Amino acid sequence: MSQGFSIPRFKLPALVASLGTRLPQWPHSLALATGLNAAARIGLLPDDSLALLEGRSFLVEVLDAGGQARFTYRDGLFRPLWKAPKSPETPDLSFSANLSAFLQLLARQEDPDTLFFSRELSIVGDTELGLVIKNMLDAVELPQLPSLAAFRS
Repeated sequence: MSQGFSIPRFKLPALVASLGTRLPQWPHSLALATGLNAAARIGLLPDDSLALLEGRSFLVEVLDAGGQARFTYRDGLFRPLWKAPKSPETPDLSFSANLSAFLQLLARQEDPDTLFFSRELSIVGDTELGLVIKNMLDAVELPQLPSLAAFRS
């Protein structure tokens, strides 16, 4: 990360999770599926790895925010899953962590292994599928954004 900025470990107040669990969860599923489809469309996610996700279901839980996103990959698209009869009760793979751990992962400040072994990230389900996801995340080359110093006059 540029400029030495790092995302600190934090935990949102319990009130946030209490309120978050009472809110509809479908917007999270829709937003995550949309973002993943955009990443796939611009080539950030490798096609060979995506093919291995076909028909699999996933759950991402942000524990301290009380949010959940359920989705699947089918026919070349990430699709949100609603809590409905067609939605699997137990996903093939689930990830649970506090918001700070997910932000650190996205910012590449921490890798999934470190977060997992420090018990900040819980991964439950198909081990082989988990390795596919980990390798896919490792292969993603995020575009470099200009540093904040470039915007200062």
